[in-house]
Amino acid sequence: MKTYKTYLNWSTGKDSALALYYLLQDERYSVEQFITTVNTAFNRVSMHGIRIALLENQVAALGMPLWQIKLPEQPSMDDYNKIMTEATTKLKKDGYSYAAFGDILLEDLKQYREDQLGSQGIKTVFPLWQRNTKQLMQEFLDLGFKAVIVCADATYFTDHFVGRVIDEDVIASLPEEVDPCGENGEFHTFCFDGPIFKTLVAFDIGEKTYHEYPKPNSTDAASGFWFCDLIPTL
Repeated sequence: MKTYKTYLNWSTGKDSALALYYLLQDERYSVEQFITTVNTAFNRVSMHGIRIALLENQVAALGMPLWQIKLPEQPSMDDYNKIMTEATTKLKKDGYSYAAFGDILLEDLKQYREDQLGSQGIKTVFPLWQRNTKQLMQEFLDLGFKAVIVCADATYFTDHFVGRVIDEDVIASLPEEVDPCGENGEFHTFCFDGPIFKTLVAFDIGEKTYHEYPKPNSTDAASGFWFCDLIPTL
């Protein structure tokens, strides 16, 4: 069986961790690198808001090389595509033939990834694709993974939601309109322990803050999100 050199788009969250768990059991793919986009204005992981130092501690606990792709604070789609095209061109030259993602249900996002990467000769793999998200979340917990909520849409949640470690009680308390995996962007997580980790990633809960972001290509009111800062500890 041929094995394909693969890189994983690493968000720091539960979906990426579970995707890696499955990929490591699939002999067709050899995951040899993470790529993570970081916001250069704040020196944090894009959207999730994780400190770079904590990201580095996390990938060290997983034993995986990391390439941080630098993005401006609010890149245009053209800027984003240009930066990512330059990165994937280099990855292609380095022998990578597959890009892996933790996406589950969003057809338009999957199609975008396939189109962009396909034009550069890189194929895609989605280990979690079209899985039942409630069952997937339960499987995540049953396998022994641990994740803390670091970002949440203020449409559904208050500041009390961020900073909580996901467990069955948290999932059971989600509003009916919220996907159990937060697949529509309702919440984001930081995974700090589980069967693929060599060591637990230690941190303290820091400040909780609220931020608003303009909706792309829309005149609607800005979207508000609660964030919980995680402070690395040794």
